[in-house]
Amino acid sequence: MKTPFLVALTLLAGQVIPALAAPKAPARGGGALVVLPPAVTLTGPHARQQLVVEARQAEAFAGDLTARARWTSSNPRVAAVTAGGVVRPVSDGAATLTAVVDGKRVTAAVTVRDVKKPFRWSFANHVQPVLTKAGCNSGACHGAAAGKGGLKLTLRGYDPDADHAVLTRQAWGRRIVPSDPPRSLLLQKPAGQIPHGGGVRFKPGSPEYGMIAGWIAAGSPAPAPSDTRVLRLDVLPRGAILKPGQEQQIIARATFSDGRTEDVTRWVKFGSSDDSVATVDDLGRVKVQGSGEAAITLWYLSQVAFARISSPFPNRLSSDVFARAERRSFVDDLVLKKLEALRLPPSPQATDAQFIRRAYLDAAGILPTPEEVEAFLSDTAPDKRARLVDRLLERPEFTDYWAYKWSDLLLVSSRRLPMKGVVSFYNWIRDGVARNKPWNQFVREIVTASGSTLENGAANYYVLHKDPIDLTETTSQAFLGMSITCARCHNHPLEKWTQNDYYGMANLFGRVRLKNGELAGETLVFPADSGDLNHPRRGVPMPPKPLDAPAMALDSPEDRRALLGDWLTSAENPYFSRALVNRVWRNFMGRGLVEAEDDLRLTNPPSNDALLAAVTADFVKHGFDVKHLIRRIMNSAAYQRSSTPVPGNERDQKYYSTYIPRRLPAEVILDSVSAATGAPTEFPSYPRGTRALQLPDSQVASYFLTAFGRPLREQTCSCERQDEPSVTQALHLSNGSTINDKLRAQEGVLTRLLAEGLSDEQVLDRLYRIAFSRPPSAAEKARVLRALGPLGGDPKTRREAMEDLLSALLTSKEFLFNH
Repeated sequence: MKTPFLVALTLLAGQVIPALAAPKAPARGGGALVVLPPAVTLTGPHARQQLVVEARQAEAFAGDLTARARWTSSNPRVAAVTAGGVVRPVSDGAATLTAVVDGKRVTAAVTVRDVKKPFRWSFANHVQPVLTKAGCNSGACHGAAAGKGGLKLTLRGYDPDADHAVLTRQAWGRRIVPSDPPRSLLLQKPAGQIPHGGGVRFKPGSPEYGMIAGWIAAGSPAPAPSDTRVLRLDVLPRGAILKPGQEQQIIARATFSDGRTEDVTRWVKFGSSDDSVATVDDLGRVKVQGSGEAAITLWYLSQVAFARISSPFPNRLSSDVFARAERRSFVDDLVLKKLEALRLPPSPQATDAQFIRRAYLDAAGILPTPEEVEAFLSDTAPDKRARLVDRLLERPEFTDYWAYKWSDLLLVSSRRLPMKGVVSFYNWIRDGVARNKPWNQFVREIVTASGSTLENGAANYYVLHKDPIDLTETTSQAFLGMSITCARCHNHPLEKWTQNDYYGMANLFGRVRLKNGELAGETLVFPADSGDLNHPRRGVPMPPKPLDAPAMALDSPEDRRALLGDWLTSAENPYFSRALVNRVWRNFMGRGLVEAEDDLRLTNPPSNDALLAAVTADFVKHGFDVKHLIRRIMNSAAYQRSSTPVPGNERDQKYYSTYIPRRLPAEVILDSVSAATGAPTEFPSYPRGTRALQLPDSQVASYFLTAFGRPLREQTCSCERQDEPSVTQALHLSNGSTINDKLRAQEGVLTRLLAEGLSDEQVLDRLYRIAFSRPPSAAEKARVLRALGPLGGDPKTRREAMEDLLSALLTSKEFLFNH
């Protein structure tokens, strides 16, 4: 139903999402000098090390000055250094390198050893990194499933033995010519000396060319168990504070199992988490593009690391901005420390009216009633917000909201479960939320669940995920916040997990068995005493092993899931508690400390490392208590900050200088519309009055929920829930049956208000308090009353006008967003 009155109301509700303005760039000065690394050991005749002269300000690195440095060696017969700061061995011994920049001197110690010792080229540690860096074994080239040009390598070199055989034994051995390495196709093609579909990948005389030629000349030795293994990848500098336009060389150093450390910068795959802040080239040269922070990620032989590049915003802030900011716990200390480092001013605290609406929606998915708002606003006690949080956490709607959230995570759905199983699993989840079951206990009971799926709802996890592969990937994504799916077929390109790690983890589920129970819809889950999952390439089972824990014997009679449960939920597990903290943090703060919320890989670091570590430690210290975690977040000044930006933080959507507005979830919108109109939504086969957040099954038919992004619960990924706007949503809000039918409902709010004989001003005030938890402003009131005036006293016309008024409120940003 639309009347001309609607036109005057369409943009009535306030715009709560501000425009974002681009900041200007900051300027920084120099400081003391250091050389990175300050001490170097060069082992063997082919060692090399790039040195970087770095400016220091206080405790931070503040600029790469290597290009301006003049280098000298105290003993060139031991170590020689180039004008660019690359040091190479000459003979065994020690030397001191000196760099002079603008009259300032700084030194680094160099030790050289084993220059004349026979050197053994390694296929895995030398040739494979070259092929990977050049892209030869990428998915777009010879690492494709079918290979390319008759040559098929394993993707990113995850199987050195297979790649060695292909390069040295296939094609009649023409790829390798031991007697004359330059004639080898492995050199001629990538060097562009004969036609190559991939173009020139490196040139004769380059380190890449020399390394492969040396390996061929040495007889193309195969990978051997005695080969050293890379244990760790370190990055220098770990962080730097720079201004736009500045450049920074990143150095990558690999530590091997024999204690040797090498500069592997040239063979590392680099990436940037935010190209608008900093870009990085193939050799680790970073250029700052704008203000903010970016993580420069490094990947080398399945080892990963990152460096953080910061570029403060060009805001001129008074010295007491952060001293005056409200602090209620360590959460605020760490948020404000990050804001101060980036020169982002915090917004002031939200008003009481803003806070109560925000808290109700974030914690329980409901709107506060006008009476609850009035009582809260009239309360003068200084701890009223903390007491409100405590009351919210004890409400049944809180239990509904979080049971629904964990049902999303665990994919509770009649699509893959019988309805009795859906109800059993949902009731088990809801009971755990109601009793505030510690998260480690909650998860351990799931992964070790056995027995009847009707008696033990958690056992339905194994009906939803029958295959060890599915169980491995779902468990990792749901409870560790990381996807290891890539490692199913090859070593993970963005993580340290190998294919062996994957199948060791998968074999923990290799002995889970299911059989039908005696009752309809019942399945019995139990551990068997035999059975293994074979590694697809090796053809044998890997010893059952959690990702970062010792393996158990293949012939052990113990339930393998007990080992998984112990490791998974351990206080020492660095992934488990972080994953839950990040999910809960995102629910309340609008953005995870790691975003996306379930992408906690090492190459996707947090926006505030110290904050995530501290909140996680607090969560573990308090016994994995989810309600304690929620209280910690909701009681922080960071959570209670206004969503209205102040000059200088308009563009911040990452560091919590403001509360981040976001659209409400589909279920919360529908329940809020029902509450605001007084007309409950009817769901097939469910009692009248059932709210969307009380549905145990995601398959319940609802056009509204589907249009607004309800997840199907088919895959364990936060990406299933969609909150992007669409034409379908806009059309359904304006012309669809959901809102229009509720506006017309005779038992609804409008019928009651008009029956009470209230004036236009009184109805207006009441509707605003219902929808927005606030009264209308003077300007809003004047505008609406001016539009109502010419309509006269006809009850039907007045009813239609009030329906349009309420429709305008319910389709506004202020209603559809939490802010």
